[in-house]
Amino acid sequence: MPSDKPVVAVTCTAPVNIAVIKYWGKRDEELILPINSSLSVTLHQDQLKTTTTAIISKDFTEDRIWLNGREEDVGQPRIQACLREIRRLARKRRNVGDQDSLPLTLSYKVHVASENNFPTAAGLASSAAGYACLAYTLARVYGVEGDLSEVARRGSGSACRSLYGGFVEWKMGEQADGKDSVAQQVAPESHWPELRVLILVVSAEKKPLGSTAGMQTSVETSTLLKFRAETVVPARMKEMACCVQERDFPGFAQLTMKDSNQFHATCLDTFPPISYLNDTSRRIIQLVHRFNAHHRQTKVAYTFDAGPNAVIFTLEEVAAEFVAVVKHIFPPEANGDKFLKGLQVTPVPVSDELKAALAMEPSPGGVQYIIATQVGPGPQVLDDPDAHLLGPDGLPKLAA
Repeated sequence: MPSDKPVVAVTCTAPVNIAVIKYWGKRDEELILPINSSLSVTLHQDQLKTTTTAIISKDFTEDRIWLNGREEDVGQPRIQACLREIRRLARKRRNVGDQDSLPLTLSYKVHVASENNFPTAAGLASSAAGYACLAYTLARVYGVEGDLSEVARRGSGSACRSLYGGFVEWKMGEQADGKDSVAQQVAPESHWPELRVLILVVSAEKKPLGSTAGMQTSVETSTLLKFRAETVVPARMKEMACCVQERDFPGFAQLTMKDSNQFHATCLDTFPPISYLNDTSRRIIQLVHRFNAHHRQTKVAYTFDAGPNAVIFTLEEVAAEFVAVVKHIFPPEANGDKFLKGLQVTPVPVSDELKAALAMEPSPGGVQYIIATQVGPGPQVLDDPDAHLLGPDGLPKLAA
């Protein structure tokens, strides 16, 4: 790219990831270094993604950022940490004599716009997708190459896992500077094509206690969390990686549910206790166990992050029956035609035998809607200039 070009604009997308071995607790608040390793599944961007445009120009007088159309404070410490780290890496790259890098752009200000196509801060891992997308897009704008775990992690710990598709491990690392606390792919998105993910949106409201405050209190007060990080998680990481490699669904499913339950147990062990699940969340847990018991095998698994929404893992052949069961127990109140979003799932009837085995009274409206998706790739660069969220003037485009 010629150095006299006044504007450099890049637009990228990044995925949501869902941890099946959970990250909860930091050993370093500033560098965002975890007390345990974690393992996640990257969800497909056809259903859930963050889109980010970054533009640098000699005409900009200050850094600015817009999230979902609204200007936010660019001085937020985590946004600043990402910007500082990317600019540091860009300077470092230029200092080693890369003649292709843009000589003036490091002094240019940046304008950033980011949009999610799913509820922000409702327990759907929006910060992970958001900061992964920010790191990936800024890296393209400033000509930074290589692993971006450290940049994304400075925004949101789990964001480093959204830098890769498929199944991803975030290694806790041991070094004080965090250089070995990085994400790496365990298996690509093509590894397990039959795996399906159903997100049961119980509430799209912002959660009352954010993850950052919650996990810090847990680190300070929960003895169960310490035991989990030191004794339980290392073995579970090996076991989960093995289940993924072997495409062992019952093993993967049972470990996913156990780890979710233990994460929420550490939240209750925190003082004062934290409860991210609500009555509908607990009914979904009950529903999954009764569904599996009826089939005499583990066909469905749940996991919950720091919010009431359930993420369900199952296989393609089971998805239709489980969606029908959810619709039966949580009948939609008004949006029957919009209850299922994402991948098409052909409706099937629920047998009387299964209804009897579930033995649950319907809770109309308990689940607002379902997003059906699958395992997907990591961040993507959008080459179409029409995809930019910002105009050439560096301001958000007006919605058509």
